[in-house]
Amino acid sequence: MDLKHSAATGAAEASDAYIASKSTDMISPKDSKPPKADIVATEGYKVYARRWAVLILFVFYSASNAMQWVQYTIINNIITRYYGISDKWVDWTSMIYMILYIPLIFPGSWFLDKAGLRVTALVGVVGTCVGAWIKVFSVDPSLFYVGFIGQAIVALAQVCILSLPARLAAVWFGPDQVSSATSVGVFGNQLGVAMGFVLPPMLVPNSESLDTVGKDLQMMFYLVAGLTSVLLVLMAIFFQDKPPTPPSAAQEAAQRLEGLAAEDQVSFMQSLKNLMTNRNFIFLLLSYGINVGVFYAISTLLNPVVLKYYPGHEVDTGRIGLSIVLAGMLGSVVSGIVLDKTHKFKETTLAVYALSMVGMWIFTFTLDTGHIAVVYLTASLLGFFMTGYLPVGFEFGAELTFPEPEGTSSGLLNASAQTFGICFTLFYSELFYSYGDVPANVAMALMLILGTAITAATRSDLRRQNAQVVGSNAASNP
Repeated sequence: MDLKHSAATGAAEASDAYIASKSTDMISPKDSKPPKADIVATEGYKVYARRWAVLILFVFYSASNAMQWVQYTIINNIITRYYGISDKWVDWTSMIYMILYIPLIFPGSWFLDKAGLRVTALVGVVGTCVGAWIKVFSVDPSLFYVGFIGQAIVALAQVCILSLPARLAAVWFGPDQVSSATSVGVFGNQLGVAMGFVLPPMLVPNSESLDTVGKDLQMMFYLVAGLTSVLLVLMAIFFQDKPPTPPSAAQEAAQRLEGLAAEDQVSFMQSLKNLMTNRNFIFLLLSYGINVGVFYAISTLLNPVVLKYYPGHEVDTGRIGLSIVLAGMLGSVVSGIVLDKTHKFKETTLAVYALSMVGMWIFTFTLDTGHIAVVYLTASLLGFFMTGYLPVGFEFGAELTFPEPEGTSSGLLNASAQTFGICFTLFYSELFYSYGDVPANVAMALMLILGTAITAATRSDLRRQNAQVVGSNAASNP
């Protein structure tokens, strides 16, 4: 199938009944009747105000899952003392997120394509809530395995989260907002990681009394379980699958092609084959996996790395993690706005990646300055570019693989990130405990150099943008 030609043809055919106009939320359609309050015209297509409610709900839902990722590792020294376990077991509470995602990405992507956004999201929020409640019953020095089971269930639920931002943005938002919407969707995951960094050290301080530690852990687990329960109710009531009409020519073309694929019984495996034979997407899989894998490794081992130079600064460790993620949120939003305004996907991706690599080198050689404020600053710089890269990678992937489902391309990118995350975390841990933080961090910086080179070799084949341009031109000249 010629993807460009098919997408463009579908967009052109589907666009006959619309009038083109510049896409903003403040422009009314060019007809005699004013739009309903819930509807805004965008390039002749309609977007709905409720899209923001759907996106905000997703942000908090994603955050409730992501906050549990580093819930144990950020207070590594306290967990090992309370449960009487090794550092490795605590590291596994983070790596279980990565390990379980990899084999489930293909069924998860298939489920998203078949069941849609609403059902997939509800399955994920139920799993997140159930896992959080199981951990409530793990507060005893002999019950670490119960907490680990709860953590594993929450990790399973992320399969119904990580692939959704790009799909949600494409289904609900117009062409001038889709990259920003993806950034906000990814922002939810980063918000959760930020909460996971900062709340556990505050809620569970390093007390000498194990009874006090147990009570603090119980309170933390109850708070998380209560939050996820509220979100479950809100998602069930308010989260919707898709708008009544597509928001853009590209999305209408994608829906038309999905319909033709269903009629022709084109399988999920055929879509997967199309992705895996796309040279540029393979390059992006590798570079994206390297970047996010390095972030996972640093986040998992942040507690022992910082405490090596600043003993007793458990709370600062959490706040440094928070600084990384907050800076990354800002980077995500800035990157999304840049993409929406310029549509320079390759150039933005390469710039953000290269600056991530520079940030890693700076972070490596400023840990031992003796001034923890310097660590805050360099960690924030690293986070701005490294976690700010996440939505850029998603959107570049959607461009390279159009009209394949965004959930499938996002899922494969996440699977690559989890695979590299496991390998890099194990590698980083071994180097850190055997040789120290400098060799471990230098190894990660070298990996980012490799990723930058792969990104530079990726060709800018913007298929979705081409379909949007052709569809808009067809709408202007029916």
